[in-house]
Amino acid sequence: MMEMTKKAVLIKFSIESKNFDSNTERNKFFRELYGWKQIVTKEEKKYTYERKGLIDEVPCTKIDKSMLLIQKEYVNEILNFLQEWEEKVNWHLFNVLLDKEQEKLLEEL
Repeated sequence: MMEMTKKAVLIKFSIESKNFDSNTERNKFFRELYGWKQIVTKEEKKYTYERKGLIDEVPCTKIDKSMLLIQKEYVNEILNFLQEWEEKVNWHLFNVLLDKEQEKLLEEL
């Protein structure tokens, strides 16, 4: 039997599209969370910039477009962000235990 050693949190969220004022506002939520790639064309040259999002700053694994696995000690950073959007985004937290191998994978990200 594998020994479960590390506490983590699985966050599942869903957006309420009808509560967003526009697609631009909805995109702002996803960009702030996940970051985005910006391509600028200037004088026939293309410049690509990777803009970081919150998940680039917080050790976590993106399980799906709306599901994140986060080390327990960093969960408040994600929760603070989600609370800023509480009128437009629903979320649920699930406490999970990771075995040594899963813990190592999460820490490598």
